[in-house]
Order: sequence, then C-alpha cells, then structure tokens
Amino acid sequence: MITMLSRTKEFLRQHNYRYEKSYIRPLMAPESVYVFKFGQDSLNNRVIIRYGHTWTGRQRINEIDLRLHKQKHPRVFQNEADMLDYLESHISREQRDSDHTTDAEKV
Repeated sequence: MITMLSRTKEFLRQHNYRYEKSYIRPLMAPESVYVFKFGQDSLNNRVIIRYGHTWTGRQRINEIDLRLHKQKHPRVFQNEADMLDYLESHISREQRDSDHTTDAEKV
C-alpha cells in the first residue's frame, strides 16, 4: 500500500501540498480503509482508499474515492494512475484560473 501511494505523495510534494495519513481497520468489514487528507492551506481534500488482501497476502485496491473541498459525492477511481491524471488536470485548471484573475486585477 505504501509503495502504491508513493506516486501520489510525490505528486503532492511537487505541487506544495501538505498531507496527513491515517488507517482505519473496521471490525465487521473485510476491507481496510486508508484516509489521506491534503491541501495547501487547510487539509480539506481527502482520498479514501478501500483495500483488501488476497489469499497470498498481497494488498489489492478495491476503490479510490477522491473528495475535493469536502464534496458530498466523491469521484471514484479504480487505480492510482487515473486519480493522478484527474488531479493533474484539476490543478492545472485551477492555476490557469488563478493566473487569469491576477491579470484582470492588474487592469
């Protein structure tokens, strides 16, 4: 699990995001949950990873939920690469919008 999320952690470090991680092991469900909070000013974004184990002991990701800015309905991804593609497009769009507003303020 840690090695799978190393790409996400590296991505967040490159874009100057802080992050905090925690594990939840529910008693009744066979899945374990890994919660990853991140943000630049406050930790208001979350990645919730539901994973289980195969009979050989390997970890298998069942679902990745991405909740940006405390969304009620998350975006669901099957793997980390799809999530990183979405984050890359979202961050580049956000930076483009902030650059556009600073140009308007100068005028």
